[in-house]
Amino acid sequence: MEINCTERERILFDKIADAAASLNIEAYIIGGFVRDKLLNRLTKDIDIVTVGDGIELAHRVAGMYPFSPPVSYFKNFGTAQIWVDDFDVEFVGARKESYRNESRNPNVVPGSFQDDQHRRDFTINAMAISLNPGSFGMLIDPFDGRIDLAAGILKTPLDPNQTFSDDPLRMMRGIRFASQLGFRIEDKTLQAIIDNVNRIRIISQERITDELNKILLSTKPSIGLDLLYKTRLLHIIFPLLVDLVGAEYKDGVGHKDNFYHTLQVVDNICINTTDLWLRWAALLHDIAKPATKRFEEGHGWTFHGHEVVGGRMIPRIFTDLKLPLNDKMKFVRKMVELHLRPISLTKENITDSAIRRLLFDAGDDIDSLMTLCEADITSKNKYKVRRYLENFEMVRERLQEVEEKDRVRNWQPPITGEMIMAIFGLPPCKSVGDLKNAIREAILDGEIPNNYEAAHELLLRKAAEMNLLPQGRSNQ
Repeated sequence: MEINCTERERILFDKIADAAASLNIEAYIIGGFVRDKLLNRLTKDIDIVTVGDGIELAHRVAGMYPFSPPVSYFKNFGTAQIWVDDFDVEFVGARKESYRNESRNPNVVPGSFQDDQHRRDFTINAMAISLNPGSFGMLIDPFDGRIDLAAGILKTPLDPNQTFSDDPLRMMRGIRFASQLGFRIEDKTLQAIIDNVNRIRIISQERITDELNKILLSTKPSIGLDLLYKTRLLHIIFPLLVDLVGAEYKDGVGHKDNFYHTLQVVDNICINTTDLWLRWAALLHDIAKPATKRFEEGHGWTFHGHEVVGGRMIPRIFTDLKLPLNDKMKFVRKMVELHLRPISLTKENITDSAIRRLLFDAGDDIDSLMTLCEADITSKNKYKVRRYLENFEMVRERLQEVEEKDRVRNWQPPITGEMIMAIFGLPPCKSVGDLKNAIREAILDGEIPNNYEAAHELLLRKAAEMNLLPQGRSNQ
C-alpha cells in the first residue's frame, strides 16, 4: 500500500478486493480518502469506484461480514452504501458524463476507470489506489495530484471552465477545500470560478448551504468566506453578507469594515468552539448594521439597535438558506440579540440586577454568549484587547457569584400565571401578565428574595393596588 493504512482499513480493503475478484470486476479507492491519508488527516469516508456494478459489489462485500451490514442503495444513481467498522463506504460504477448547458443534471453512461478520473473535480481528488490483482495498493495519479498536494495547490484535472460549467457546485467545493486545507487555488482555476460564477444559480439551495456549513466548520473559515466574496459567488448566494463590505466616510469620520470584522470574529470563535450554530451566530452577529447605520453630527457613525433588528432577520435568513427552523435557529437569534449585553457590562459598575437579567435572558447559553462576545473583540490595539478580555473575565466571575447566590439561570418566577388566575378567579388577561411581570422584575432587581413567600406577599400588595382580591374575600 502506498498509503499508511490501519489494520481495520487493510481488512476492509482486502474484503473489497476479494469481492471484486469474485465478480471479475475492477475496484479502486478514489478521492477524499486517498487525499486525506496522504495528508495524515483522520477520515472515515471511503469511496470505491468499480468498472462494473457498484450495487452488486456492495452486497457482495456486506455478505463477507458475519453480521452482514445493511446495504443502502439508489438504483437510479447506481450507488450503494454500507457502514462497517465505523467506516462509511460508498460504491459506484465508473462512469462518464455529458452536460447540457442549461442543466446541472448530467447524462450519465457507464465508462472506463480513466473516464471516471477525468470527471473528478480537482487533481488532488482524482488520485486512486488499486484493489486489483497485480497492482493492489498502487497509487494511480494521472494528473500529478500528489505534486499539487505537496505544493498546497487546487486545480482541476481538465479545463476548469468545462469542469465548473459541468457542475457549478465544484466552484464552492474548491473554495471549501481551500478553507479546510489552507490550500491556494491556482490562478487559472480561480479565474474560471470568476468567469462561471453565474452558473451557481442552477444549484439547489440545500447543496449550497451544505458547502457553507463545511466552510464554517473549517479551521479558518475566513479563507473560504473571503474567496466567496472575491469571486462574487457570495453576491449571489448570500448578498446580505456583501452589504457589510466597506467603510463609509463623512466629515473625515469613518467606521470599520464590518465584513472583514465579521470574518475575524468567526476565526476568533473557531479557536474556542466547534459548534456550527455558534459559528453561525458569529457570522450573523452584525448582519443588521447596514440597515441601522446612521451618521450623527458630533458623534459619528452609529448602528443603534442592530442587535434587535439582526435578531428579527434570523428567521428569514434561515428560511432562505434552508437552514433548520428549530431550536438551532432560536439559539442563533438569541446570540445575535444578546451579543452586546456582556460588552455593556464591562463599561459600568456591574449591579447584581444587571447580572441577574443577563443570566435570566441567556439561560444555559450564557457560556456560548460570553464566547461570542470575547471573539467580537478585534481591535488592532493589543492593550485595548487585553483590557476588554480582562473585563470579560470580571463579568464571568460576577456571573458565577450571582448564579451561586440567586440561581436565576433558566429561572421561572415562583408564582406562575396559572396560580395568579386561580388565586383571583381571573381568566387569561392583561392583569395576570402585569402581576406576573411585577413579581419577576422585583426579584431580578433584588427588591425581594427569590422565594414563594416574598413573591406571594408582593402579589397581594400589587393586586390590592389594582382593586383585585383573592377568591372568597370581598371589600365589605
